[in-house]
Amino acid sequence: MKKSSSIVIITILLILTVVSIFIYRSKHRSTTVDEDSRSFKVLDTAAITKIFIADKEGDKSTITRTAKGWIVNDKYSCRTDAILNLMEVIKHVEVKMPVEKTAKESVLKFMSANALKVEIYAGNDLVKQYYVGHETPDSEGSYMLLTDVGSGENYKEPYVCFIPGFKGYLQPRFIAKENEWRDRLVLNFIPPQLKQIKVQHFNMPDSSFTIDINSTTSFTLKNAKNNAIPFDEMKMKQYLAYFQNISYEVLITGKSKKVTDSLSASKPFCIMSITTTDFKTNEYKFYHKQPNPDIIPEHGVTYTADPDRLFMRFANDKEWAMIQYFVFGKLLITPTYFTPHDSVKK
Repeated sequence: MKKSSSIVIITILLILTVVSIFIYRSKHRSTTVDEDSRSFKVLDTAAITKIFIADKEGDKSTITRTAKGWIVNDKYSCRTDAILNLMEVIKHVEVKMPVEKTAKESVLKFMSANALKVEIYAGNDLVKQYYVGHETPDSEGSYMLLTDVGSGENYKEPYVCFIPGFKGYLQPRFIAKENEWRDRLVLNFIPPQLKQIKVQHFNMPDSSFTIDINSTTSFTLKNAKNNAIPFDEMKMKQYLAYFQNISYEVLITGKSKKVTDSLSASKPFCIMSITTTDFKTNEYKFYHKQPNPDIIPEHGVTYTADPDRLFMRFANDKEWAMIQYFVFGKLLITPTYFTPHDSVKK
């Protein structure tokens, strides 16, 4: 009888032990899954070699780290500010809270139609994949859903994510449209690279001019009739220095066919041709922009063209951009800019 009781007790203890182990493992597995499903950040951004971003409209951008910097879709250099903004969110993104159960279904449904897909690679390995959804009602975070890169399956729980210390939502930092990644730099020539600059003013033909750069200390200024004219050397050197780090404001190629078709059918008011020392010539065409109807006339002047912005065509007529007079105006001058000061007679 005692032996039978001992067997029963031992059996019960074994059962309890097995149940305890099962419960412990289940809880531990649940905790691990929960932790994995909220692990969005990549701390070592220096190891990232490629990032793929796609939206639901069919736009796709693959940005790749190269020896010359980040390149989008193997075509164009990326904007430095856009890369820094993206890396900040990749490295510092945190989970603020899980999505409430009552809102989970609607959030996932909206994300399925609007979220951006993001893939992050280190070398050839996919190290992180997730979806970046719309902003939260307070606009201080975004809904995000992580993928298990091992299985390829999405985790079930979406989260509200944010960057500590930053007020705003995260989706705008993940850019799927190729043109929005592109470096806006359009002119960047130092004087030793320049051979000739020719500015043709079609509305003021007599104000056209040509500069021949013989060396960094020797120049020739010619008027519209190709005759050499005197100039102030310091003003010449200053003008040539203006051709560095000049950027457009907004690329409009492919964005407004109506506008670009209308401009293509018209004549530019100015063309600037730049020839470099390797005898390559780049041509930049400038067109007036219609004035904003809300502009209030100043001192009785009614504007026939926008006083602040204009359009430019470049890259062998393949690209269109909107630019600012504040940035480009100093390049579209007339020969009077170079007029030397009269010597003071004693």
